[in-house]
Amino acid sequence: MSGAGAADVLVCGVGITPFGRSEATGLDLAAQAVRTALADAGVPWPRVRAAFGGSDAAGNADTLVTRLGLTGIPFVNVRNGCATGGSALVSAVNAIRSGAADVALAVGFDKHPRGAFDPRPADWGLDEAYGAEGLMVTTQFFAMKIQRYMHDHGITARTLALVAEKAYANGARSPHAWRREPLDADAILASGMVNDPLTRYMFCSPGQGAVALVLCARSVARELPAADPVALRAAVVRSRRFGSFEVFSPWAPGGIPTSVSADAAGAAFEEAGIGPDDIDVCQLQDTESGAEVMHLAECGFCEHGEQERLIAAGATAIGGALPVNTDGGCIANGEPIGASGLRQVHEIVQQLRGRAGDHQVPGGPRTGFTHVYGAPGVSACTVLTR
Repeated sequence: MSGAGAADVLVCGVGITPFGRSEATGLDLAAQAVRTALADAGVPWPRVRAAFGGSDAAGNADTLVTRLGLTGIPFVNVRNGCATGGSALVSAVNAIRSGAADVALAVGFDKHPRGAFDPRPADWGLDEAYGAEGLMVTTQFFAMKIQRYMHDHGITARTLALVAEKAYANGARSPHAWRREPLDADAILASGMVNDPLTRYMFCSPGQGAVALVLCARSVARELPAADPVALRAAVVRSRRFGSFEVFSPWAPGGIPTSVSADAAGAAFEEAGIGPDDIDVCQLQDTESGAEVMHLAECGFCEHGEQERLIAAGATAIGGALPVNTDGGCIANGEPIGASGLRQVHEIVQQLRGRAGDHQVPGGPRTGFTHVYGAPGVSACTVLTR
């Protein structure tokens, strides 16, 4: 690593919009989130030296300069599936580490129509026949993966329902969440099967939202009296290795499959110099309930199969030993693809600041972790400390 160390990159400002649906465009939401983040950091737009941002379906992030100010800033568009926000963040971090900028912006946003995502096989390097066989339907992939996992590790459908129950309970306490009505596990199990074993209310929904982060070198942060900085100790992105079972590539070559989430989490912890046991609060990708279950183990927070006991005991609740998805995660917030990874970081920053309001983890958490996973096998992880 050249330039500043990982701990010398600080998150000085954060901004978020409500998630869900509205008449605003994706770029409207992005501009709102950026202005909120700048105000939170106490940084004027002309002071930002580099910006990175993107969305999957709501426009080009670099066009935000027409709304924020034509300062000549290098503004790079990022598009990397569900890891779009995480990839924008890694780019901003590296700009500071390299000395190319001392204040950098990362922004992610999206606005999706109602219904399921409708990816085209050709965009993912696949033959059209792949789509004709129904393998572009992400709900089917998630179901296949969790079915195998449940068989191998003794996970029950009720555990999947308890994950969603927690998400809706946390979302009811989070002002930017979309789904803010609590649902109990029995109602979730009875909500109608989508792809066995996943029912309707175990899934997130495509939606809209935007998040922005202002990152600063430590030397700049000292000059910002209004800022309440959190150290970004690690930010990494990884792609899949041979032998993985992924969205749009569901195959089982035999043996234990590789995991891009495990690779990204391991790299993040190594970079940060701490391990899963040191984390006080975390955000794990929960496109559906099974994802959170699997990612608990893949990211190193428990052994495979331990989730059944931990979740039943409330270990992942806000008051538990390892609070997970304290703002309701994707299940309660929905999935605007470009914004989700940065929403996770926003939540951890606010938790470590003690500013999470009704969903604040008690006891003053000092360390946090975020993880996002997306097609066709990409993961982004961060480690943050107070």
